[in-house]
Amino acid sequence: MIGHTDNTVEIDAPIGFVWAQTNDVRTWPDLFTEYAKVEVLEEADDRVIFRLTMHPDEQGTEWSWVSERSWDRGTWTVRARRVETGPFEFMNIAWTYEELSADRTRMRWVQDFHMKPGAPVDTAAMTDRINGNTRVQMDIIKEKIEQRRRAVIGFTDVPSNTRRGGDLRTLVSPATVGSSSGFLGAVRIAPGEKVAEHYHPYSEEFIFLASGELRVDLDGEPVSLSAEHSLLVPRNVRHRLTNVGQTEALAVFQLSPLAPRPELGHVDTEEAP
Repeated sequence: MIGHTDNTVEIDAPIGFVWAQTNDVRTWPDLFTEYAKVEVLEEADDRVIFRLTMHPDEQGTEWSWVSERSWDRGTWTVRARRVETGPFEFMNIAWTYEELSADRTRMRWVQDFHMKPGAPVDTAAMTDRINGNTRVQMDIIKEKIEQRRRAVIGFTDVPSNTRRGGDLRTLVSPATVGSSSGFLGAVRIAPGEKVAEHYHPYSEEFIFLASGELRVDLDGEPVSLSAEHSLLVPRNVRHRLTNVGQTEALAVFQLSPLAPRPELGHVDTEEAP
């Protein structure tokens, strides 16, 4: 008898966000309730070998094993197997992701395995155990991922981007909260500093100046922007932000819709300062 389980869960989040949240094995102790720690042993662009350690069981035993995962984001599929099989003769797992809508994803786990002779439980009992635990963990993962979409993101909670000038932070985005139609950020610009000219082929940009004084050059034409005023930058319009005031400027920006891929969303037209 070969053990076989097949379970699914539907998560109210975009497929890319669900994929990123569930395939970062280093964060599994925060995502699954059964894992105490993860040690990455070997890593490449499309595979990882890692040691998983569970929380101690009722007898105080701390179970640990090495697994390998490989993935293909183009088909939204993951294959996993236990390298150290322990009580299993083998354990193979297939993860698949299906986009149901822009904000809803079906995640499916299929597990095939067989227990060794003399294992603490036989294959039939392990099938029942895995089925029950999988449903519990899937419900927990669903709740945690959906809750992460409601996270409050502070300016210093995300990395700084200074490549084009200013201190720019992308706050509400597909990566941080699974936004599906655009992203929001903020940039601090010192007096005399500028954000180099660029344009967005796919997105409109909405700028709100919270404090300070900016000159925004739109296709070379200067526009003055004072505190608590806003501006639309249409698609394909070259724009540069320069702080012409005596104090730091803080601008909030939003881009929508998203480009097909992140690297296509921003085109530089001059060197950064």
